[in-house]
Amino acid sequence: MKRILAVDDEPHILRLVSFSLRAHGFDVLEASDGLSAIAVAGAEQPDLILMDVMMPLLNGYEACQRLKDDPKTSSIPVVMLSAKSQASEQAEGIRAGALCYITKPFTPKELVRQVGELLGE
Repeated sequence: MKRILAVDDEPHILRLVSFSLRAHGFDVLEASDGLSAIAVAGAEQPDLILMDVMMPLLNGYEACQRLKDDPKTSSIPVVMLSAKSQASEQAEGIRAGALCYITKPFTPKELVRQVGELLGE
């Protein structure tokens, strides 16, 4: 079973993402800010991280960069999941080390499809 870390400071988005992925057989870990995401990723070594951009304590770009700078977590793919949809914002996520960028709003079906493709399922 593939393990995914979902990171979002909005509880309803985090519940939606987690529920949708669990309903399709994924094991889901959760974090509500960038600092917690780094700690959970280091301890749990998920197969994929879905990370919001706008969060307290440490935004998604900064958290992604720290994950990529740490040899223990550098190989974990990070997907930015954000309402920020401009090309320059997406480019910033890619520069920070994100594999790709999923724009909110999204449908649960589309999210599950993209996660499955990224994990080769």
